[in-house]
Amino acid sequence: MINSQEIKKGTCIRMDNQVWICIDFQHVKPGKGNTVMRTKLKNVTDGRVLERTFQVGFKLEDVRIEHRPYQYLYEDTTGLIFMNQETFEQIPIAKDAIIGVDFMKESDIVEVVTDTTDGTILYAEMPVKTNLRVTHSEPGIKGDTATNATKPATLETGVEVRVPLFINEGDLIQVDTRDGSYLNRVKE
Repeated sequence: MINSQEIKKGTCIRMDNQVWICIDFQHVKPGKGNTVMRTKLKNVTDGRVLERTFQVGFKLEDVRIEHRPYQYLYEDTTGLIFMNQETFEQIPIAKDAIIGVDFMKESDIVEVVTDTTDGTILYAEMPVKTNLRVTHSEPGIKGDTATNATKPATLETGVEVRVPLFINEGDLIQVDTRDGSYLNRVKE
């Protein structure tokens, strides 16, 4: 059990028989009354986000979690198969439990978060930045860079992102896996 004032980003709690992870919090001291914790919680199973306010000193059931690196191997009927980097054990993880799955390619390392009490996998997360090769992009027009114009480009994983006009087929670019935004071109 933890007190509500101990909640911070990344803290996992069990509430209403479901596991929630804190994605934002704010310690609020109103002019009158008791101090409260305003939290934004994300359900790890279905992705719902909810805002909840707790009185300071309110007891919550915490969930002990463990972060481990796993390497993506291949996809089959049971899901996406990952290998533990330390024990070499292979496990399947459902596609909808992986954050940034559209930008994942074979041999990528993801962070798998498990509940230590029963070993269930809560979710897996791609690194925030990843390098991907552009497989298809229309050529840009020379001199057309006065504005921040962008064009669609298809990456090696099949996902389409918006890139600046100077990006061509075969270029290696860095992408933010949270929102799919272009970050920069990578020198090889």
